Amino acid sequence: MIKAEWFYWLVGLIFLVMAAQMLRDRTNPKRYGTAAFWGLLGLGFVYGTWVADKSAPAEPLGAAVLAMVCLAGFGFTGRGRGATATPEQRAASATRWGSRLFVPALTIPFVALLCAVGVKRLSVGGEPVLQKGSETILGLGIGSVVALAVGMAMLRERKLSAPMHAGRSMLESMGWAMLLPQLLATLGTIFSVSGVGEQVRRITTAVLPDHSLYLAVAVYCVGMFLFTVIMGNGFAAFPVMTAAVGWPVLVVQEHGSAPAVLAIGMLAGFCGTLVTPMAANYNIVPAALLELKDQYGPIKAQLPTAVALLGCNIVIMALFAF
Repeated sequence: MIKAEWFYWLVGLIFLVMAAQMLRDRTNPKRYGTAAFWGLLGLGFVYGTWVADKSAPAEPLGAAVLAMVCLAGFGFTGRGRGATATPEQRAASATRWGSRLFVPALTIPFVALLCAVGVKRLSVGGEPVLQKGSETILGLGIGSVVALAVGMAMLRERKLSAPMHAGRSMLESMGWAMLLPQLLATLGTIFSVSGVGEQVRRITTAVLPDHSLYLAVAVYCVGMFLFTVIMGNGFAAFPVMTAAVGWPVLVVQEHGSAPAVLAIGMLAGFCGTLVTPMAANYNIVPAALLELKDQYGPIKAQLPTAVALLGCNIVIMALFAF
């Protein structure tokens, strides 16, 4: 049986190999801090296995996260010049291969779908081929490995170090911001468990007039928007605002359609994703990868669309969810 942990270990190993490459890269003036940051992340993927089965304490993982925050926050990470192709070589390769360059990328969702729909039903000796309950994440991992093989075969690249150097270069370009979504999602869970949603519900119900349906709809949608801007992730804002307004006021008190209220509320949250630097994977990382002069350029361009979509979501919920 293929276990999900195997792919977590593989991811951890890749980060450790890249950290070793960073440590040897003398073109990076901050190579020690950069290698320490990504090395700690790689060790976390491996050590997390024993934390999950409660055979090891979780405190070292917390200490590693704090150390990574210090390394990034105090500017101990940097970027070197990886042994990758030059811009001219990449442009020539893109011209030669054209749209066929998308084949490795499309291989990932294809294999993931194949695993989630077909391979999950296969078994060997009475045991499923893929770990039960982890078929999708395993499909994503297997798809990534297959895509790597397809890409290397297409480009006739025989050295595994070539994609490792390219991946490391991209990793250094994205920097610490790549981890921000995961940390913010964890923060949302902490907020929910610590009762922030309940406190927001008390404040909201004390301020809102009784049975003011349209005002409650506006508060829920705008609240999802603002919480997402603050927390950088619609999934982090959702449990807080839904526990505060979405479920007790709009669904229970006003008898709204739960699927419609919650789905449209989520879309209102995604409007906030468009205008926050905290949503690093959408706004800051692409700006860094494209080497834009203004790192807030995507946010400025997306702001009018976000406000217009927020207004549309409020109107749609008011008209069709009750």
